[in-house]
Amino acid sequence: SCRHRCCPGRNNACWAPGARRARCYCDSYCQRTGDCCQDYLATCRRVAVGCAVGPWGPWSGCSSPCGVGSRARSRQVTVPPRHGGDPCPDLKQRRGCLGQHPTCGTAK
Repeated sequence: SCRHRCCPGRNNACWAPGARRARCYCDSYCQRTGDCCQDYLATCRRVAVGCAVGPWGPWSGCSSPCGVGSRARSRQVTVPPRHGGDPCPDLKQRRGCLGQHPTCGTAK
């Protein structure tokens, strides 16, 4: 039975005992391989919910006031994936930057 064991993608650890002691699977890939548990469609696919995320937040300031650094931004999951739904995309991004604070060029 797949009750409480629905997994997205291909997951060899997502199985249950089937008929004649054979393993049946509860991952979404089992539909391609034909080795799903009997209750897979009723239990997992009927309520599959893909991940949804909010908008990107603003980029942070440069991590280095002078010279090479990085900026980052993030977004939040608004609806987590359930029952084999699409997984979440990246929630964080990072990019390079060059800190150019007015005091960078002054020598003591």
